[in-house]
Amino acid sequence: MSKWLKISAATIATGLTAAVAVSVAAYHGMTHISDSEKEKGHHKAVAENTATDNVWYLKQPIQEWRQATPDGLTLRASYIPAAQKSQRVVILAHGINHAREQMIPYARLFHDHGFNVLMPDARAQGESDGHRIGFGWPDRKDYLGWVNKVIDELGADVKIVLMGFSMGAATVLAAAGEHLPQNVKAVVADSGFASIYQMAKTTLRRDYHLPANIIVPIADWLSRWRTGSRLSQERVDEQLKRAMVPVLIIHGEDDQVVPVKHAKVLYDAIRGPKQSYIVPHAKHIQAYAHDPERYQQVLADFLAQYL
Repeated sequence: MSKWLKISAATIATGLTAAVAVSVAAYHGMTHISDSEKEKGHHKAVAENTATDNVWYLKQPIQEWRQATPDGLTLRASYIPAAQKSQRVVILAHGINHAREQMIPYARLFHDHGFNVLMPDARAQGESDGHRIGFGWPDRKDYLGWVNKVIDELGADVKIVLMGFSMGAATVLAAAGEHLPQNVKAVVADSGFASIYQMAKTTLRRDYHLPANIIVPIADWLSRWRTGSRLSQERVDEQLKRAMVPVLIIHGEDDQVVPVKHAKVLYDAIRGPKQSYIVPHAKHIQAYAHDPERYQQVLADFLAQYL
């Protein structure tokens, strides 16, 4: 081998090694969360609410529910019974780097309309066990667990709505493609994404300013090695093709975190009953704040068809 070939080979090897090293670091940074980061997410979730909403929550007769997952985690949730006996239940799913308290305004909204409310901490978030975020993919099975727990606790006649935001939206949409009990009457997804692989690319470009087209394919294989599942195979839109439950897609037109094009991909994938509500000028998970009255009306009209 000539001197220049050896130098070229060494340069390529060094470049590949560096790319793999950066990919490992990026994958770890995107998916791993420490206990201190979980605590920060909890405080952030509380701080983003109004004082009125937080006081309302603290005054409720909150019950702590727990679920043990097949992979050995204990997940935790707040259950708030309806003020009057009711067979209607909403299970809420919060966004990434947050905790159940992010859902307090929506818990209050549903509770005011006679719902029992369950607010889980996602795995690796809040007070739930785990340190690896799954961006909604393993969480879909966790939410099946919560659905079954609601039925076990409240009876076979309960009518359940799943509603999620951002990562939580991806969670409930992915859950919609599983074999849900007939008790689940509707799924509502606010600011959800269609592909975890594409969201990884968006996150790397936006938050880390890294070459996503190089790093994410490597991270894709790292994910298979670490978890047994590739990011490119974790397709929320593909899950939705199997969904039998009615789905409402909500998205802000000016969403810079999850571009609104994800809403169209998700909507087009749904083969059953569906509706979309695209809110002009609204940013990520800001549709409710942008126009609360219209948001509540769209939600109420959609759910009235199935509850």
